[in-house]
Amino acid sequence: MQVLLDRAYASPGVIDGYLGDNTRKAIEAYERMRDLPADGEPDADLWNILAVDQGKAMTTYEITEADLEERFVEEIPSDYGEMAEMEWLGYRDPVEMLAERFHVHADLLKKLNPNADFNASGTAILVPNIGKGPEAKVAKIVVDKTRGELFAYDAAGAIVLAYPVTIGSADTPSPDGVLTVQAIAPNPTYHYSPETNFQQGENKEVLTIPAGPNGPVGSMWIDLSQPTFGLHGTAHPELVDKSNSHGCVRLTNWDAETLAKLVEPGVTVVEFEG
Repeated sequence: MQVLLDRAYASPGVIDGYLGDNTRKAIEAYERMRDLPADGEPDADLWNILAVDQGKAMTTYEITEADLEERFVEEIPSDYGEMAEMEWLGYRDPVEMLAERFHVHADLLKKLNPNADFNASGTAILVPNIGKGPEAKVAKIVVDKTRGELFAYDAAGAIVLAYPVTIGSADTPSPDGVLTVQAIAPNPTYHYSPETNFQQGENKEVLTIPAGPNGPVGSMWIDLSQPTFGLHGTAHPELVDKSNSHGCVRLTNWDAETLAKLVEPGVTVVEFEG
């Protein structure tokens, strides 16, 4: 069900095989998108509609030489000072990279392929059939801070997609009101300033954290009109809407990348509710 919801642009976040809060929110979002009674329940009627609407949930993928030539890193430190000394905050291994590519938890990917050699070119693996992203341009984004959910709308007011998100805490809250998308930055570096934002550990100096999918803001930054705030990816997709951010809106890397293709700087507005 999570795969079919993901492909219908009602993202459950990371596909992990569990009927958790993010999946229930995705069900409700899908029902809203299809003008169905929105109860968030995985009943037989929902299964039937999803099956007709989305087709097969799984497919096979063959690992390539290009996959194995990715710029992997052995370890990602948690300390920003140590991160700043690195050149690239990439994936740690092919499993992590392929898990993100196919929107699935790394543990589930390994369970689906118990005998697979993920380090060998030509290995065929079973993966979620995620399909293509939406094409409709996004005119407005609504971030529901109470639900931990983001809805994107086209110019006619129809829901284009729905994503789970992590929002700020009481100490470092997300913005209020209406902002505008200012810029898009794929694979962004992160400017750490303890006086402006927050202090991480013992790091009291300004730092530039290198780019990469395992960096503090993941693989994509969507800059907003309020300084220092944005919509961005994360190194920990399994924690989306299960923790708090430092004020920004945090999505899975793949959801942030998809959203970035649909917004228009200077045009798309972002409304914060709750």
